[in-house]
Amino acid sequence: MFQPSTPPTANPINSKRPIHFIGLGGVGMSALALILADRGHLISGSDQQINPSIRQLIEKGVKFFKGQRDSNIHQLCKTYEISPLIIKSSAIPLNNPELKAAENLRLEIWHRSDLLAKLIKEQTSIAVGGSHGKTTTSTFISTLLEKANQGPTAAIGGYVPCFGSNSHVGNGEILVAEADESDGTLVKFQANCSVITNLELDHTDHYPNLNELIKTMQKFAEGSKSLLANYDCRILRDNFKASAWWSINNIEDVDFAAIPIALYGDQTIADFYEKGKLISRIQIPVPGLHNLSNALGAISACRLQNIPFKEIKKHLGELQTPGRRFEFRGNWNGRQIVDDYAHHPSEVLATISMAKIMIKSKKTIFDNPPERLVVVFQPHRYSRMKEFIQEFASVLSKVDCLFLAPVYSAGEKPINNANSQALKQAINKLNPNVPIFLGKNLETLTTSIKKYSRNNDLILVIGAGDINNIWNHLNEKNDLEEWCSTMAA
Repeated sequence: MFQPSTPPTANPINSKRPIHFIGLGGVGMSALALILADRGHLISGSDQQINPSIRQLIEKGVKFFKGQRDSNIHQLCKTYEISPLIIKSSAIPLNNPELKAAENLRLEIWHRSDLLAKLIKEQTSIAVGGSHGKTTTSTFISTLLEKANQGPTAAIGGYVPCFGSNSHVGNGEILVAEADESDGTLVKFQANCSVITNLELDHTDHYPNLNELIKTMQKFAEGSKSLLANYDCRILRDNFKASAWWSINNIEDVDFAAIPIALYGDQTIADFYEKGKLISRIQIPVPGLHNLSNALGAISACRLQNIPFKEIKKHLGELQTPGRRFEFRGNWNGRQIVDDYAHHPSEVLATISMAKIMIKSKKTIFDNPPERLVVVFQPHRYSRMKEFIQEFASVLSKVDCLFLAPVYSAGEKPINNANSQALKQAINKLNPNVPIFLGKNLETLTTSIKKYSRNNDLILVIGAGDINNIWNHLNEKNDLEEWCSTMAA
């Protein structure tokens, strides 16, 4: 289990001290680097590949090392008169050459969470945690605050459409931060307001049981001045004492409620209540009950910051989900391709339920309502598959057609009977009629999708690994196609 590290020195961050990120392209690392770069700090970083976040940082003048070598650290020490502060994340192994070089040179090394904790403490802060929906909820909070001219600073674990980035530096007092529970480091955060969206067992590579996860989240809540929580989650109701609650099911016993009136494939209509009093009917421009709850959590957090409801309602129509959260990638040969980061059974269920609403209601975000639900799923981590294989099977047995990628290991070693073949067998026992196609890799899986999917299919590409590259594979032309198109021209 995570143990809080020795607190870093009181104030080692200033505009003259260089700060180096090992693993700059990580979504949490790049967000912090972007904030500090915008504030005028000397930033550098390294990673194996260049991604859009790194490109954005390079454009801001950040020094980037492609590849991680001990020579990178030595070069930084020669370049600057002040020794660099090194930032790492839990994803960086102990034998990383840059990390070992920094240790040998006795440089100061912080975990990513140490830096985020410092930023949270320095501003009026809203830290959003929970098993599901924290990226969407923190995106919604940031969007509403920005539209209300509050000038928030944000460090989010996903692409925020409002900012065109996963981070933003505003001129206001409020900082919105996503608090990731996966490694337990969020216990360092001391926010003005902590938000917990929901809670259930996940990250079984770190938490041996639900009780340990609850203990960690209780420490996170206790470190904050106030707690805003989702009353609809029984685990939260039974184990936490919130300063304020929200619900999409109850009006009584909660501070904020949004009772759904109509569910469509392109929006949700609900009645909004405060302290049991009906305030107004609202329209949320993203479908799904889970997104109604996320939006209500965001509205509640803004109301606790004394943002007038009229100002909030004015901008609800501008809410957009973050990248890889039911993100429409485009139309491929008459099929609508949607990318989603879901990797826990509850998240996969919510994503599939939202798609089914679109198909049933004929009101969708697409030009043409889809006719059939097709899922391309990549399990994430063997440990998660072992813990939840039956739950995954139950959810995925209800789709019209299924394509399964191999497990994305995220560095884990294989576990017997915790792979895609075992998942296929579990699904077949529940529903032998659902067509299931296994792929050895993304290339062979793409070939099967091209062969067996149909016109007017809604294809959900689901998973937290590299499954989002399916869109690129679908749009790649092979050599013969390239030759034919050239000859035709």
